[in-house]
Amino acid sequence: MTFVLGGARSGKSRHAEALVEAYAPPWVYVATAQAFDSEMEARIEEHRARRPEGWITRDAPLALPEAMSEGPAGAPILVDCLTLWVTNLILAERDVAAAGAALEAACLDAPGPVVLVSNEVGLGIVPDNALARRFRDEAGRLHQRLAARADAVTFMVAGLPMKVK
Repeated sequence: MTFVLGGARSGKSRHAEALVEAYAPPWVYVATAQAFDSEMEARIEEHRARRPEGWITRDAPLALPEAMSEGPAGAPILVDCLTLWVTNLILAERDVAAAGAALEAACLDAPGPVVLVSNEVGLGIVPDNALARRFRDEAGRLHQRLAARADAVTFMVAGLPMKVK
């Protein structure tokens, strides 16, 4: 398992895609984003358009661990992104800790390589409201848990990968 973290527009997704594409296709892209407006629809389409043939996309705004267990067997899996997933869980009033434990188990049980992408949200100021602080805290706890289990952790800065683990 490889965990790729970084800020917005740091090159996380492109780097993660390249890691997965080092394996033979098919490649599985598990997307957690939901398009609630035209701007987000355009962002999702931009991500899909840049990927070559050979990618299988699964939308999993909430049921991420379950989506990772779907075939094809042995195919590398890219999950993008965990911070959107945490947001979705919080807004759906789901148990984020339990979902994180299920994700951790799914990563460990995956029949092929797994690359996880997430935004590092702990480098800024303390948010000014309870919901934003909860999001930051939940994401940070999930990141720590997954980074401890990951074989490799990469922090992206301005398109440059920095090996953390």
